[in-house]
Amino acid sequence: MAIDSVTEGDVSTRAIALGADPGAKKRGPKNWRPLLLLIPAFVIVSLFFLAPLADVFVRSVTDPQPGLQNYQWLFSTPGNLNVVMRTFGTAILVTFVCLLLAYPYAYLMTIVSDRTRNMMQLFIMMPLWTSILVRTLAWMVLLQDTGPINSILAAWFDIGPIPLIRTTFGVALGMSQVLLPFMVLPLYSSMAKIDKRLLPAASNLGANPVTAFFTVYLPLSKPGIFSGGVTVFILGLGFYIIPALLGSSKEIMISAMIQQQISVFLMWGQGTALGIFLLACTILILVVVSRFNKSGSLFPGVDR
Repeated sequence: MAIDSVTEGDVSTRAIALGADPGAKKRGPKNWRPLLLLIPAFVIVSLFFLAPLADVFVRSVTDPQPGLQNYQWLFSTPGNLNVVMRTFGTAILVTFVCLLLAYPYAYLMTIVSDRTRNMMQLFIMMPLWTSILVRTLAWMVLLQDTGPINSILAAWFDIGPIPLIRTTFGVALGMSQVLLPFMVLPLYSSMAKIDKRLLPAASNLGANPVTAFFTVYLPLSKPGIFSGGVTVFILGLGFYIIPALLGSSKEIMISAMIQQQISVFLMWGQGTALGIFLLACTILILVVVSRFNKSGSLFPGVDR
């Protein structure tokens, strides 16, 4: 073949045969151009997330004077450590309650008809379309000493009134109701992929229903448990409205303490130090979870 008769197709064919990308030379110096499309997103993230976050961090080490006195106050005050422990304990309790309630619900969604499944999905999604403040006010009415629940307990069982509001029980109940959809949806996403023939197969091999569930079904649904658990736990760490309305001054959590330091005591440095500490804990939890997850995904139950 003469050199002047070589076509572009011939060059591409030879390049592929040699293992080279035929479009690499053509794209070469212009590869940076698609990155221009990221500039608007980078500007938005910088203005509305990175800049405020940097300002919060700077305030935590400069207000009222440069130094680490705010973080020293955070870790050396016993009351602060109690608030941190209460916040993490409440988030763990809510995660556990949501898992207990969501697991059978998500399983039922995988075995019912399409029409029933759509109704169950509607029941889960409907609370998300209602304001958290409205739902919290409804719980305040239900849980108060003269509310419907205590009235029923008094009328039917001659019990009460039982203190339901201004307690850890009330806070955990309200948070669980709000966060339940964030556990159900990842669990359903994970369970829907499990082959329904595995449980009958395990039974045919001699396993009773309990053994088949714990040795076959539960391990296969672990991605959904991880994903829902991480989501609910992290969201539970930052709750403010429900602990403020359903809890008491004895049930204060980190978010309410941040508001108290900034709005009441005007201690911006201490309030921002609490915020940075909460953010650091969240990042640390995500890193630990990603290490435990073999796929390296932070949310293994969610399709990528």
